[in-house]
Amino acid sequence: MKRKLDVQQLKIGMYVSELDRPWRDTPFLFQGFEIRSEDEIRELQRHCQHVFIETAEIYQTPPPRTPAEKAVAHEALNHKKVERDLLIKVESQPLLQSVYHDQTTLEEEIQAVKETHRETRELIYTVLEDVRLGKNINTLGAKKIVGELAESVIRNPDALTCFTQLKKKDEYTALHSLRVCILALAFGRHLGLERDELNLLGLGGLLHDIGKMKVPNEILNKPGALSDYEYALMKSHVPRGVEILDKTSGIPRPAIEVARCHHERYSGSGYIGGLKGDQIGLFGMIGGIVDCYDAISSDRAYHAGMSAHAALKKMYEWRNRDFHPALVEQFIQCMGIYPIGSVVELSTGEIGVVVAMNRVRRLKPRVTLVLRADFSPLPGATTVDLMEYKTHDGRPCEIDRVLEPGVYGINPVQYMPVTATV
Repeated sequence: MKRKLDVQQLKIGMYVSELDRPWRDTPFLFQGFEIRSEDEIRELQRHCQHVFIETAEIYQTPPPRTPAEKAVAHEALNHKKVERDLLIKVESQPLLQSVYHDQTTLEEEIQAVKETHRETRELIYTVLEDVRLGKNINTLGAKKIVGELAESVIRNPDALTCFTQLKKKDEYTALHSLRVCILALAFGRHLGLERDELNLLGLGGLLHDIGKMKVPNEILNKPGALSDYEYALMKSHVPRGVEILDKTSGIPRPAIEVARCHHERYSGSGYIGGLKGDQIGLFGMIGGIVDCYDAISSDRAYHAGMSAHAALKKMYEWRNRDFHPALVEQFIQCMGIYPIGSVVELSTGEIGVVVAMNRVRRLKPRVTLVLRADFSPLPGATTVDLMEYKTHDGRPCEIDRVLEPGVYGINPVQYMPVTATV
């Protein structure tokens, strides 16, 4: 809940959510922040006459009375801080030197890669079934299909990233493997890996979970908490998968490292080897980041997935502990603070779905409009570029906030440009 406040009444600890003028007319780098110093108060007083502050759980008066209320308030405050830090990182941190540049439009690339995506789905189902039955993996087929995926990602990664929005809870293991492959390729492209390295990384992503075919389905899909014995069986998918890949002709060592290390954690708290820091290796760290991101943002038998935006915020909180901090920040830059598939509210009051990235201005993606400001449906599927889209009074349009999946009955997949191709 917002409350209008004269700037002379501001105090350290208040959360400023809105100004009496556009944010871009001020020196503040982010939209919304907690006041942490007298200097910030003086800066606000210099540029504004009044501001709006949050007065909900975080800043209520009197303060929360019970430990549970205090915990909720602390979590909400931390949530705001993470949001602020993320915006700073994405907006102000210098981009890596670009190695690849988009060669096709989103629409062109979707048409070019849709058959490859279909073939990859079929291949991963075949590979997993062969592993379950103890048959040989089609290594040549896997390498060929990953090479085609890598070329698509090099041309324009947004097309295959859109395809990662096509999720089915009852097909999690197979489609998760496909999504991890795509996400690893997109991240590798962002980091400037060479083609040969992308192929190795993508192959590792595609095969990283094959050991799960040796874990009973009732454990993989158990809706409740696992017992210690069940958890040990679950963790065994890592060494089982590595063993299978080690015995398979033609699987290069770097690809196997994705399977070996995707559950290792930066602090040494992961499994199976308890590796920490740089011991995990680049491919292992990339595998762990993209595997975790897809896992927590997908519906599974035992939990509902969070929004991609929320998943990135969680992973930012987990940097240093679970993931290499610089790599997490680069992954956020790669995906964008508003990842493809995010449901967003614009400064016009309209509601839309992010369908394409802007790799230069990362806070200005392309958005398909779904609802007007009065929440009435918009006819057709109008896609706007926030680099050019204006408010009714001619100001640049911004994203005000990210909404949770399913809000207003919106299914983001229905507005993805891939829907008509599958």
